[in-house]
Amino acid sequence: MILEIALGLVLAYTVWCVAAMEANYHRASSMGIPLVRLFVDPKNLSWLIIEPIFWKILDCLPFDYGTFGRYSRRGWHFHDKAKSHLHYGPAWALVTPGDVYVYVADPDAIHEIFYRRGEFLRPSKMYKLLEVYGPCISTASWTDWPRHRKVLAAPFNESIMKFVWDESLNQTNDMLNSWTSGPESRAPSVSKDTRTLSLNVLAATGFRRAYKFRSSEQPKSDEASTYRDALQMVLDNAILIMVMPRWLFSLPLLPKSLGRVGKAANDFKVYMKNMLGEETALRDSGKEGTGSLMTSFVRALDTHHKGDASPKGLTVDEIFGNIFVINFAGHDTTANTLAFAALLLAAYPDVQDWVAEELQAVFGKEKEDRDNASSKWDYNEIFPRLLRCRTLETLRLYPPILALPKWTNEHPQELTITTMKEHRKSITIPPNTGIMPSLLAVQTHPDFWPDPLSWKPSRWIISASSPSSSSSPDLEREETLLTPAPSTYFPWSDGPQNCPGAKFAQVEFVAVLARLLQHHRLEVVKEPGESMEMARKRILATAEDCDLELLLRMKDADKVRIRCVPVKG
Repeated sequence: MILEIALGLVLAYTVWCVAAMEANYHRASSMGIPLVRLFVDPKNLSWLIIEPIFWKILDCLPFDYGTFGRYSRRGWHFHDKAKSHLHYGPAWALVTPGDVYVYVADPDAIHEIFYRRGEFLRPSKMYKLLEVYGPCISTASWTDWPRHRKVLAAPFNESIMKFVWDESLNQTNDMLNSWTSGPESRAPSVSKDTRTLSLNVLAATGFRRAYKFRSSEQPKSDEASTYRDALQMVLDNAILIMVMPRWLFSLPLLPKSLGRVGKAANDFKVYMKNMLGEETALRDSGKEGTGSLMTSFVRALDTHHKGDASPKGLTVDEIFGNIFVINFAGHDTTANTLAFAALLLAAYPDVQDWVAEELQAVFGKEKEDRDNASSKWDYNEIFPRLLRCRTLETLRLYPPILALPKWTNEHPQELTITTMKEHRKSITIPPNTGIMPSLLAVQTHPDFWPDPLSWKPSRWIISASSPSSSSSPDLEREETLLTPAPSTYFPWSDGPQNCPGAKFAQVEFVAVLARLLQHHRLEVVKEPGESMEMARKRILATAEDCDLELLLRMKDADKVRIRCVPVKG
């Protein structure tokens, strides 16, 4: 009897899925673009939970699952890149039982989507999981978003970039000392150590909490004894904290590890309250404050308390919510990018030499010139001159965020698409329909990027000299940074809702890379009998073996071990 009921429920659900999918197919057919049916909805919570286990089992079988196997996997955009758009064209739609998702890889159309904020809406409900400590900029409605943005953008100005630069150099010095003092100068874990570095920079810059770099090899306490430790544990278990009610972590029957996660989540909120109180006390005593992000939050709290008719500033809960999302987004995105870059540099020693050539041009070729302590590297003088150290190419191929979904409002929306034959075609997207700018597809599309799947940092440098003279003393004056064609590069989104921390990330990355490669090189630790070409393939395979939870990351970056060796001579 129970089996019959279960089979009946499965059959009923199957019939509903087919009927709903066909109804959505009929709704989407009016657009006149290629449509692909998918029996499951990628946003379905049950599917999100079982999908990894489901495919782990099915991938053991020797079958081709067609479009279902391609589009039902979490993070399929990364492995697909521009393949689907090369096959279907600049616009096509995925039709599921839950909704219709229109994918667009036309730069002009994507630009229009980002700028028409009132017609192509940010689906705030999709980001509700980020409200771990309160409402934040990621979950704000399009009318409420400017209020959050005004507060968050204020501290990300040039006055704070010098602090970002100096702290990044200090942390990299400590990381270098840790790596080079170990056995054979091996980095114990590039991915973990770059996460620690990035977290320390963010804590010091944003919240004036300074910490010494601590290698992943050093023993750690299980307790969240400091702001940094609590935040680290919260970020390491972010998804768990997002989906589980806080009270569950304190249940006596659960593993102690979950109890420690719950304690860290509670401790982090206490630390935020204390920081807010400290900054408020400075303000009340007539002092200017620390000049950190928390200073802006206190000013926003004051503005909110003035009680104007229209909401201004931020509430306490909104302050805590934004602190979390800034740490989550700002920390993991930079850390993951640094980890990708470190492995790719080890795969291509010639790129390291190419970057070092610029460092020689900036700091001088003679040893006494190059040995200036990094503490004397002036941000305003040095950062603008280091073009080859930028992270632009790594972000092109390995962007932390693969999609920035939008939804049409309650009205049909016209969108003009340029077809493969350069014809302009207007499509009408139905109301309340998902529209997905295919950011990675555009960034890896051969129409916009030559040799699009190759990691070539040199593509970003425009040289006025011939290759034979690239090492001349005038190298700096001969090179400029490439400006991509409009709306073909989206590492920090596009339009009014772009990322306020873009410059922060660039400054940190340049400082880390310049300090690493000034006197050292990253080498892959080869396996027995492995040639450099074999090692390179292993590195690239590791970099391509990614998953997507909320951000893109390597499944196991530690499959590749890196050593940091001093440059001879």
